[in-house]
Amino acid sequence: MIQADLTIILPEVILALYAMAALLGAVYTTKDGLAPLLVWTTAGLMALLAIWIATQGEGTNVAFNGMFVDDSFARFAKVAILLSAGAVLVMSQEYMARRDLLRFEYPLLVALAAVGMMMMVSAGDLMSLYMGLELQSLSLYVVAALRRDSAKSTEAGLKYFVLGALSSGLLLYGASLVYGFTGTTLFSGIIQTVHHGDVSIGLLFGLIFLISGLAFKVSAVPFHMWTPDVYEGSPTPITAFFATAPKVAAMALFARLLHDAFGGVVKDWQQVIVLLSVLSMLLGAVAAIGQRDIKRLMAFSSIAHMGYALIGLAAGTELGIKAMLMYLAIYVTMNIGTFAFILMMERDGKPITDIDALRQYSRRDPGKALAVLILMFSLAGVPPMLGFFAKFGVWQAGVSAGLTGLVVVSAISSVIGAFYYLRIVFYMYFGAENEEPIETRSTPVLWVALMGSAALMLVGIFYQFGVEGAAAAAAATLVN
Repeated sequence: MIQADLTIILPEVILALYAMAALLGAVYTTKDGLAPLLVWTTAGLMALLAIWIATQGEGTNVAFNGMFVDDSFARFAKVAILLSAGAVLVMSQEYMARRDLLRFEYPLLVALAAVGMMMMVSAGDLMSLYMGLELQSLSLYVVAALRRDSAKSTEAGLKYFVLGALSSGLLLYGASLVYGFTGTTLFSGIIQTVHHGDVSIGLLFGLIFLISGLAFKVSAVPFHMWTPDVYEGSPTPITAFFATAPKVAAMALFARLLHDAFGGVVKDWQQVIVLLSVLSMLLGAVAAIGQRDIKRLMAFSSIAHMGYALIGLAAGTELGIKAMLMYLAIYVTMNIGTFAFILMMERDGKPITDIDALRQYSRRDPGKALAVLILMFSLAGVPPMLGFFAKFGVWQAGVSAGLTGLVVVSAISSVIGAFYYLRIVFYMYFGAENEEPIETRSTPVLWVALMGSAALMLVGIFYQFGVEGAAAAAAATLVN
């Protein structure tokens, strides 16, 4: 029995054992001297594990008496998590090394965070959910404050830790209420209680606290307050990591909890998710307008985009989960390209994040400017970019579930949000000449990430880069 369980969780075990062995090896050898090698080996292992997981088929395996679920939904999310984490690691290596930030702990903390995320998306029990969530969170608290000589980075790590502890408290209180009123922590046991119609006020309160704790992890309003400061204060590669893999993990966990444990009372939690979605979309769209720092702008952008993804979750249907998964995959791809460009932005060897520095950038590097234009149009949801089809998918799911009002609000929010994306394009092509032009230090990895993600926003229109079929299978597994 134990051997079968270990076989099911083998990818997580391999990554965890690698991280611990590499940590000991680095401590007893050259420490930071091994950091560049660890970045590449960690990213390579993540890519291999992603390929392995993607070839596992569509069966469902359960380990540890239902606490760990390995199905198509979990595998889809794990592939997205591992590929995005590996891509960010590779993108960050040269940037971190030039600024003396490349510590040997960095890739290993990212690996341990990835283990936590993989545990999150396979959680079949409130205890395994919390274990995965905390392993991810504790790793992210440390990497947020990796730049120890920076007051902003230290502040970012501290804010993230304090507010994260608050969200963990909400989550634990909700879990204790759910256990008290159902007598079990297993999702399969909770949904049986719910299906029998025994949905008490106390159980609903527990559900609300659980939703509140997870809303913090996806930066949903009103639990978003940490996001702008952490995005701005953290080193840019860390910000890129925050904007990709953890978002996929948290949204997938959100869907896993609501459908696997509370799928019988969709109407009870649907209105809460609708409220979170509306607030996130509107605040993200409006608050980003006044931002001049591109990292803070991307923070509010992430808040708005999580609001759009929540439309698919709020639908409470197989179509909604499929649309949410496709949205997350496309959103992560757009963010990898956008942050690859942000990592290139510098002046006199120092990183620049002011969007005013992009004025007339197209004259200096028309190729990169065009790639950024494509990514900004896609983030704004301008057709025919792939970002438009991501939004169209969640809108279709929302309308089919009777959430037409929510879809209308999201369309209005999308129009408002287009302003700050298109403003960047305006600056690059039509803005007044900048007296101190920026340089874009382009490494082969960053160039490939920028151009590749921009190309996918166009080519993906015809192929959906394999996401649609996988998302459909994953959605069917979760809902059924």
